[in-house]
Amino acid sequence: MRSLLRLLLVAALPLLAASPVLAQGLDLTVNHVGIAIGDVPRVIGLRLNYRDRNLERVDGINATIWSPYGDGGSGEVKGLALGLPVTGAARIDGIGAGILGVGARERLRGIGVGAAGVGANALQGIMIGGLGVGAGRDVEGIAVGGLGVGSGGSLHGAFAGGLGVGSSGDVVGIAVGGLGAGAGGNLRGIMVGGLGAGASGDVTGLAAGGLGVGAGGSARGILAGGLGVGASKDVHGIAVGGLGVGAGGDVVGLAIGGIGVGAGGTIRGIAIGGLGAGAQEVHGLAIAGFGAGAENVRGALVAGGWTRLEHGRLDGAAIGAFNQLKGVQHGLAIGIVNYARELHGVQIGLVNIARNNRPGLRVLPVVNVHRGD
Repeated sequence: MRSLLRLLLVAALPLLAASPVLAQGLDLTVNHVGIAIGDVPRVIGLRLNYRDRNLERVDGINATIWSPYGDGGSGEVKGLALGLPVTGAARIDGIGAGILGVGARERLRGIGVGAAGVGANALQGIMIGGLGVGAGRDVEGIAVGGLGVGSGGSLHGAFAGGLGVGSSGDVVGIAVGGLGAGAGGNLRGIMVGGLGAGASGDVTGLAAGGLGVGAGGSARGILAGGLGVGASKDVHGIAVGGLGVGAGGDVVGLAIGGIGVGAGGTIRGIAIGGLGAGAQEVHGLAIAGFGAGAENVRGALVAGGWTRLEHGRLDGAAIGAFNQLKGVQHGLAIGIVNYARELHGVQIGLVNIARNNRPGLRVLPVVNVHRGD
């Protein structure tokens, strides 16, 4: 079919070029219905042309050898836009297929397939580009690009790019990039990047990156980064980072970091760090291989080495080799050395120091107790 169309076009070009009468094409239609060869503006049926300049509308098949002149004109194709090897129009509704590529100045809606690429200002439907798929504005539907999928607007649907998937706006749905996947706005759904995945805004859903996952806003859902997971604001849900998990605001849920977990605000839930875990406030459980600390704790600090309360209050427990509670302890401390500036509870360890106890009872072995004044 493609070979036949191409032969017809090549055979007709010398005739059209030699005849002024046929400069606009050979119109074999009746009331625009039938077959036209050349730059006939309106056709219902089959239209064959080398390169469009005067296209207004085709209902049926528009086959061209090259893309339109200028910026693509204002013509539209409803049906099949076929490129031998390239085609395009202002608007394509139906199927756009090119041996090399397909382009639409305004919109391609339906199915777009190009060995090199598919592009439009807006894409809606199923798009497959051997090298890439791109839109100046939004992409809605399914898009697969050998190298990448990109949008100057938003991505809504499912997208896969050999190297990457990216959008200047939001990504809503599923995005998988061989190297990376990113959104200039918010991410809602599933985002997976071989190296990294992230959004300038919020991340909500599932995000996984071989190196890291990051959010310029808050992250909510399930987050996994080979090196780390981080958010400028809050992290809610389950976050796992090979090296660490961090949030400028709160960490709520379960956070696990190979080296550490930290929050500029509050840890609410469980935080586990290979070396350290800490926040301004801990409401729950912070566990660390070496050190865990906070200014205020409602729950427990557990560390293989050092737990530290920084001039605040502990309501719960501190368990570590050295429990340095430089604030008020309400509850239990278990360690080799326990220190409390103000004890209202129990210390169990080799050396127990309670600064608010009476002289002679401030430093005791095994157990130290203060029941309050």
